[in-house]
Amino acid sequence: MTTFLRSIALAAWLLGASLLSHAAPSVQVGFSPEGSARQLVLETIASAQQSIHILAYAFQAPDIMQALVDAKNRGVEVRVVVDKKRNRGKTSKKAMDFVTRHGVELRTNDHFHIHHDKTIIVDGHTVQTGSFNFAPSAETMNSENVVVIRGMPEVSSQYMAHWQSRWKLGKPYPAQP
Repeated sequence: MTTFLRSIALAAWLLGASLLSHAAPSVQVGFSPEGSARQLVLETIASAQQSIHILAYAFQAPDIMQALVDAKNRGVEVRVVVDKKRNRGKTSKKAMDFVTRHGVELRTNDHFHIHHDKTIIVDGHTVQTGSFNFAPSAETMNSENVVVIRGMPEVSSQYMAHWQSRWKLGKPYPAQP
């Protein structure tokens, strides 16, 4: 076999091994109030093994708060940035107090007119985004959508950089006893 053919064979083998070692990119969608958006958000959180990074406008849904605490209890790092103005009410404070009491790191952001992001980044390679707010009304009353993108590192890294910029702008929310 010539050197050229060996090089081609080696390149083909390396490419094949590389493709086998990474999951193929995939995209899933969900909608509410039909329930598939809520379910996809909960499944995305449950899939975390190392980290969850969230940007949120509304932060109130008890089932999502519980899923975040469950992830934290599994040893997952959970960090959240929420819009400060939107989350001043009693229901939001109850949710923020609940998660921080269980070790979730949370910051509030009032740097923008509205911190309107609705994103979850799981393990640095799965991105959930869309219009879905983390609130009961998004689950049952509003027309909302969720898009989950997996296996696209260039997209994940852009979302992670965006999350980090908002984390730096946020102010720590104190854990409540």
